[in-house]
Amino acid sequence: MSKLTIYQYPKCGTCRQAVKSLQAKGNELDLKHIVEETPTPDELKVLVKNSGLEMKKFFNTSGEVYKALGLKDKLGSMSEQEQLELLASHGMLIKRPIVTDGKKVTVGYKEEQYEQVWNG
Repeated sequence: MSKLTIYQYPKCGTCRQAVKSLQAKGNELDLKHIVEETPTPDELKVLVKNSGLEMKKFFNTSGEVYKALGLKDKLGSMSEQEQLELLASHGMLIKRPIVTDGKKVTVGYKEEQYEQVWNG
């Protein structure tokens, strides 16, 4: 199988499910604590580009930090660079887990998606 990098929060049940699923399929994992090893703006830019998703999909919209900062109303008026820097400034703002093999990227955990992208 492949070596995958996972940006995750160890206390997050969804992240633990994702890790368990990927390990069960024999993937070698490089686990990165999303708060202690938050991706830089440049790393995030590559992850967003490789994911094919809009930048807003990388925000943890249900998180406390997102709500406390009132980002629902602010993101639309921010530049891409400002959004990247904001994400990089606080790991808990980032939707998790993020899984990448350096080419493909998935955000969040959906078993069906993992089966297709990582465990196929």
